[in-house]
Amino acid sequence: MSIRLKRAYEAPSPADGVRILVERLWPRGLSKEKADVDVWLKEVAPSTELRRWFAHDVAKWPEFQRRYREELRGRPAEVARLKQLVGKGPVTFVYGSRDQEHNAATVLKEMLESDLKDDMAPKPDGATRRPG
Repeated sequence: MSIRLKRAYEAPSPADGVRILVERLWPRGLSKEKADVDVWLKEVAPSTELRRWFAHDVAKWPEFQRRYREELRGRPAEVARLKQLVGKGPVTFVYGSRDQEHNAATVLKEMLESDLKDDMAPKPDGATRRPG
């Protein structure tokens, strides 16, 4: 499994694999051609309310992460679709934020990597769970 993160304003590359826009709003001033996005999953982005509350205030980052993960737990079908795409090969989560450390794409990547690692962990009886 390979998940990369890239700002929407950075040039696409073949190494990106499937480019998934993980924003609720289309990045300002960016044409669809330049973005070269394969899939736009608005549904996995933070809610409008959460996005406005956070307002890229780094002091709110820990609480933003907690609230966003909670929102994602309430969207199992959308998260499952994203996991399916990740499971097929390299993907790049494309995001619009200027802050490369404190944005929803980083939370999404960390959560999926953790979930997928847990899915592959041995069960107590020695069997492994299938990802899904």
